[in-house]
Amino acid sequence: MHEQSNTTWGNQDPRRSARVGLSAEITLRRAGQRNYRVNILDISHHGCKADFVERPALDERVWVKFKGLESLEAIVCWVRDLEVGLEFENRIHPAVFNLLVSKLA
Repeated sequence: MHEQSNTTWGNQDPRRSARVGLSAEITLRRAGQRNYRVNILDISHHGCKADFVERPALDERVWVKFKGLESLEAIVCWVRDLEVGLEFENRIHPAVFNLLVSKLA
């Protein structure tokens, strides 16, 4: 297993908000490529963990699309094999987040 991260946190949890574990399909787009479907494994106001089809580059910019919402710009903040941590450029508003989680769960 190969892991990359743009930050070393030691034993600290760098998350700014709690994650909600789930399994759902979303649409993802990488720069210069077509949309494709990926599974997300958890989500928070600030980002999500997803299974990618192809290994992305650290700090790569992607666009995440949840049904019923505008695309969210995100940055790849860590990579472990094909599992990827994405940080949204703009956090999801709490009311929108709660509605989104209820639809995805």
